[in-house]
Amino acid sequence: MPESDAITRAEMPRTRESLATNLRQLGLEASMTVLVHSSLSALGWVAGGPVTVVQALMDVITPDGTLVMPTHSSDNSEPSHWRNPPVPPEWWPIIREAMPGYDPRVTPTRSMGRIVDTFRTWPGVRRSDHPAMSFAAWGRNADTIVSDHALDYGLGENSPLARIYDLSGWVLLLGVAFANNTSFHLAEYRIERRTEIEQGAAVMEGERSVWRVYKDIDLNDDVFPEIGEAFEQTGQVARGLVGSAQALLFPQRPAVDFAAEWLACAAGTISTTSGPLGEVGR
Repeated sequence: MPESDAITRAEMPRTRESLATNLRQLGLEASMTVLVHSSLSALGWVAGGPVTVVQALMDVITPDGTLVMPTHSSDNSEPSHWRNPPVPPEWWPIIREAMPGYDPRVTPTRSMGRIVDTFRTWPGVRRSDHPAMSFAAWGRNADTIVSDHALDYGLGENSPLARIYDLSGWVLLLGVAFANNTSFHLAEYRIERRTEIEQGAAVMEGERSVWRVYKDIDLNDDVFPEIGEAFEQTGQVARGLVGSAQALLFPQRPAVDFAAEWLACAAGTISTTSGPLGEVGR
């Protein structure tokens, strides 16, 4: 969005204080563990841009809570799977050979937005080690959330998403919709009918970049808006304005449980491989 459009969408500049006030009005509180998906442009014109947004989130959550953001570098992945856009097959071996190994300190994100890119290099922020599906965290439970992020099944049971689930954390969609709710992917791993695939990424082994093949499932977020709309009918989603942005705040655990049951029913089975159900609508 052009900066002129952001100005016309905001009757006043958004500030650290005004954003923090809006976040508290939505229901965000100190000591919460919160996974944030965000769009800076949706907030209107912010004095200080992404730095101000990160400061406001930290002001509300405080160091007694934990702020988490997805810092995915999805371009470090198996090129034969690329669709947006695809690349010629003759490029695939060159890409695998030339891709720099993932380094949590310097590897950029892809399509995550300016707030995430600002947060990932913030002092005191920890970033997980998955080469494609990393998360960054700050605060009390940061180490618990980002440590031991498994290479296989990168958004599954040994991922930061599952640790947020264990901690009964929250999800904040800040100017984005349920289509961006990465936590629903955790539900995909918890149903029996899923398609296994091989992925690949460049990782650092000592001083060398090495292409590693790993296991994952064929993830699909096409139905996330439908799942989100149905979950919102349970009354567990708070909606409000943060700046000019429509924001949604909800507990992650019941959202994942709801999505797992929804996906299992859609696949023709209500059995799951892991994770509790029966909490839908709680």
